[in-house]
Amino acid sequence: MNLASIDLNLLVAFEALMEERNVTRAGERVGLAQPSMSSVLTRLRALFGDDLFVRSASGMQPTAKALSLARPISDALGQIRGVLAPGSDFDPATAQRRLSIAVTDYGDLIVVPPLVAALRREAPGIDLVVRPIIDAATSVTSLEHGDIDALIGGHLPASTRITRCMLFEENFVCIRDSARARRKAKLSRDDFTRLPHALFSSAGGDGHPGAIDTMLARHGHKRRTAITLAHAVAVPFAIAGTDLVATMSERIARRFAASAGVSIAPVPYDVEAFTIDLLHTRRAAANPALRWFIALINRVCKEL
Repeated sequence: MNLASIDLNLLVAFEALMEERNVTRAGERVGLAQPSMSSVLTRLRALFGDDLFVRSASGMQPTAKALSLARPISDALGQIRGVLAPGSDFDPATAQRRLSIAVTDYGDLIVVPPLVAALRREAPGIDLVVRPIIDAATSVTSLEHGDIDALIGGHLPASTRITRCMLFEENFVCIRDSARARRKAKLSRDDFTRLPHALFSSAGGDGHPGAIDTMLARHGHKRRTAITLAHAVAVPFAIAGTDLVATMSERIARRFAASAGVSIAPVPYDVEAFTIDLLHTRRAAANPALRWFIALINRVCKEL
């Protein structure tokens, strides 16, 4: 294929179609009216010899060919944008703009405070909007559409249109009332399955088994969830003074154990650690401010 005969704007349109899955919205992103964008899609189909996108009840769905093209085309465009972007235009010390992230409860409690402190030190003119991740799939869609700049949290869904990097690993620990822990320091497997549990679920407890329930099922056990709480920070305060036990992330447990009056103990089963991830679009590579912001998040999390 002769590259000189290819209109590279077609690849920009392809990227927009992959991210929007809608001809009208994709056209708005690249500055084309709907009829013109439809014409571009026809040219793309001729160029690659494939339908690329087919209509469905949930919108335009990419074909296998389109999915195979998405990453290399986006990477190539990202490199071109990076070459053309004036990297010297962004100075965090003097920059004035707004950035936005969406985070889980965990990110709000563990990542956001040191991130805010770093922003105030290094980029006092940058405003940060922090939104909650209530429905992870919806937040990923918002990221893909450019409504937010990054997502931070654990167990976030995958997408072919975003870049994911691991910030750090987190472990599970058990917490229980400190007075009861003093009477019996070690939490046995029998204790763990016998005692009633407090559970954190941002969805309010939708019946889907979590990592702990899946682990117990492998051992032929099941726990009783006596209380389900919508916010992670509520868990240690809710179990203090009760016979409840809870399993939660170690960093949150250590942050609130003393003030809540609970003690931390190892989970008496082998439970895999989970990752806290940063998600952003590949377009961020071409934006000096976002490149700096993503690097800052990574730097802050290395010190946690």
